[in-house]
Amino acid sequence: MKITAVSGGMRKVLAHPVTRNALALYAIQLANYVLPLVTVPYLARVLRPEGWGLVAFAQSFALWLSLVIEYGFSFSASREIARNRGDWDHIAGVVAGVAGANSLLLFGATLLAALISGVVPVFRRHQLYLWLAFLSAAVQGLSPFWYFQGMERMQLPGAINVIARVMHAFGIFLWVKAPDDGWKVLALQAVTGFIALGITVILLYREVPVRLPHLGGAVSALRMGWSMFIFRSAVSLYTTANVFILGLFVPPALVGYYGGAEKISKAVLGLVGPLSQAIYPRMSHLAMNERKKAVHLGRLGFLIIGGAGVLLGWIVAVFAPLWVDLLLGPGYDGAVPVLRLLALLIPLVAMSNVMGIQWMLPLGMDRDFNAVILSAGIINLVLAVFLAPRFGPSGMAWAVVSAEFFVTFAMAWILHRSGQGFWQPIKEDLS
Repeated sequence: MKITAVSGGMRKVLAHPVTRNALALYAIQLANYVLPLVTVPYLARVLRPEGWGLVAFAQSFALWLSLVIEYGFSFSASREIARNRGDWDHIAGVVAGVAGANSLLLFGATLLAALISGVVPVFRRHQLYLWLAFLSAAVQGLSPFWYFQGMERMQLPGAINVIARVMHAFGIFLWVKAPDDGWKVLALQAVTGFIALGITVILLYREVPVRLPHLGGAVSALRMGWSMFIFRSAVSLYTTANVFILGLFVPPALVGYYGGAEKISKAVLGLVGPLSQAIYPRMSHLAMNERKKAVHLGRLGFLIIGGAGVLLGWIVAVFAPLWVDLLLGPGYDGAVPVLRLLALLIPLVAMSNVMGIQWMLPLGMDRDFNAVILSAGIINLVLAVFLAPRFGPSGMAWAVVSAEFFVTFAMAWILHRSGQGFWQPIKEDLS
């Protein structure tokens, strides 16, 4: 009888939307984790520090530009979808509005890339890298994954994403053979991303009535996502854009040291990311309807995700020389001290994600949240401009760690001051 009860309980846990979506996101993250463990050592050795640094520089630009095109819809639009499930007329309006907004943002991103092509010295010398990075950013930024996240049905889109990444990895081994083949990495990323984008768009419109975008709907979507865009833009100043910022001051080889260390630290940090993403729509729903359950889920998430961050950060810092030797190979000794510094990010980001994304946003504390993130972005940018030219990769690492330290403790202080921390009794009049 006990075994049957346990089995039934396990089935209920596995059937829960949060569990299913967490598993789907972990499948994506497994691809993000395992595939770089194979491709990064290969690319670091084939391209050498200078070629690898050039690829990392272009990929950092692509990630930053994709955030501009995506505009934070993974939070704002997914939250809107989660709050209005079953109202297909409203959902169709949200989808059309986001499509129109994406079109406007893509046009602006094109103009921005054209401007950068003549201003940034590295891209003036390597135009092909710039425009391949632009294409990669476009397919990433236009992805409708936010819709499936809001509906808490991410299994199929997650599988498509994994297949695309596997195709990208196979292409690297088949096509990248020499130090000057770095552009092929970006080309493969753009092509496989375009395939995944096409399939997910088809899946989306099999469920949602097709509506042509119009200017009013696009403007409404931009207004809806404005606070999240500020958040994502500010975050990019001390996360995805750091390799790009460093590349403005130091040679590509030094960028390669930082880029390699950052790849390792982000791969490890990604181990706690899927659970955080899976909890977000559930927290958005519970915060509006069942506050006590939201509190319990917030506390549990903080213990699990924060604890995992501390453990993983310690492992990365202690064994940094081993990770650099295994994953980057000879010639990357300069990445070891950088990786040890970036290991501090892992517990800090894990805890700030729970407090900020999983708690402050579902409670509607967007203004406080954005104020913290924007301040951190400015701190990182100022420190980077001061430290990177003088101390190179290590200076850049100190800048981003300082910014994340500020984020974590500022969020804890704001929640404590407002009495809305999930470690405190929740207020019944929260709005």
